[in-house]
Amino acid sequence: MSASERFTPFLAPALGGRHVLDVLTERGFVQQTTDRAALREALATPGLTFYVGFDPTAPSLHVGHLLPMMAMRWLGAAGHRPVVVHGGGTARVGDPSGKDRTRDMLDDEGLARNLDGQRPQFDRFFGALTVIDAAGWAALPDGGRGPEATTLMVNNASWLMGWGYIDFLREVGRHFSVNRMLSAESSRLRLERDQGLSFIEFNYHLLQSYDFLALWRKLGCTLQVGGDDQWFNILGGVDLIRREGGPAVHALTTPLLATSDGKKMGKTEKGAVFLDPAVVGPFDYFQFWINCTDADVGRLLRIYTFLPIDEIIALEALRGADLREAKRVLAFQATALAHGEPAAREALSAAELVFAGGAAEAMPTAAVDFPIAVVDALVAAGFAKSKGEARRLIAGGGVRLGDDRVDDPDARIDAPVVLWKGKKQAARLVNREA
Repeated sequence: MSASERFTPFLAPALGGRHVLDVLTERGFVQQTTDRAALREALATPGLTFYVGFDPTAPSLHVGHLLPMMAMRWLGAAGHRPVVVHGGGTARVGDPSGKDRTRDMLDDEGLARNLDGQRPQFDRFFGALTVIDAAGWAALPDGGRGPEATTLMVNNASWLMGWGYIDFLREVGRHFSVNRMLSAESSRLRLERDQGLSFIEFNYHLLQSYDFLALWRKLGCTLQVGGDDQWFNILGGVDLIRREGGPAVHALTTPLLATSDGKKMGKTEKGAVFLDPAVVGPFDYFQFWINCTDADVGRLLRIYTFLPIDEIIALEALRGADLREAKRVLAFQATALAHGEPAAREALSAAELVFAGGAAEAMPTAAVDFPIAVVDALVAAGFAKSKGEARRLIAGGGVRLGDDRVDDPDARIDAPVVLWKGKKQAARLVNREA
């Protein structure tokens, strides 16, 4: 593949005649599964319905959400039907998995804002998306497959909010063992650390398990995909369907987003890497990927792009300074996927110009009043949380104005310039009145 072709977006997965489970495994999507042989057989014939749940805990999705979404695209390319379950019901309770304290409770206004904010991002990523509202859900016959579409979206409030508490306990809660629920890692760790576990959080496992049962009954859904922190919850649904007289259904978890040394990935100093361009602009999004560690490039290319595997293997083989080419490809492909090809090309051009010491319109901008102290500019650009932190950055030699290193913490800036933190983070300082 030529250099120019590397910067042509690959936005559609291609299986090349291979079994989708082999492709998912090769590209690093598979952490755990139920009976693998049975899952492989179920996926061999197109037409299986599967789902992934997304609780709207923020107004935007982030790069961690993209990992199971990419797996959904691969499964969709194999002819299986994806279902996006938007957690308008479960988000009212809050998933305790991986948390050391109870999540903040969302009110109706916050929940609606988050649902509305995330919806366009699903539309962009999945394209043809058919939404089944509460009325449409209620009209589906049990055992029916529902409307055929590339991707379905349903809100689990459609089936959860209508339950009465006593009815839910009698019909669903009776199948669950408290002893087994307390053995789940999310519960066990909270209790061992004396961090407490609220009763409402304890019920989350039942709600997510019931989601799988409801989707099997209405849509014939037989596979749930989710992050590996959801393994216990997913197995709860598998078991609940069995107890309700259903077939043996399947579970597949993806690894959690982490660096090669085991550290949680997906955040920068400014916070989570969201997909909303109003929160994390395309340039910053591009920079997140290009600044990944050398050891993570190949794995991220496999997960976050649709590049052919032979091209990824060639990029993985690069060493030293040449590895930057692999990072540029990763950043371009990932940005094109999230924000479109024009934004990716603009971010690529801007990054090359900044790397050469210039400034670009697409790079982050901080509007300030000149003259301004360097420490204040660092805070305004989001490179430091306080003047004290800004002074420490300067003392460490990590701050530049254009090509000039800043050594004096009391230095002042009189005109627009590019402010650098280290070698990888830059922002244009512009006049607030301009």
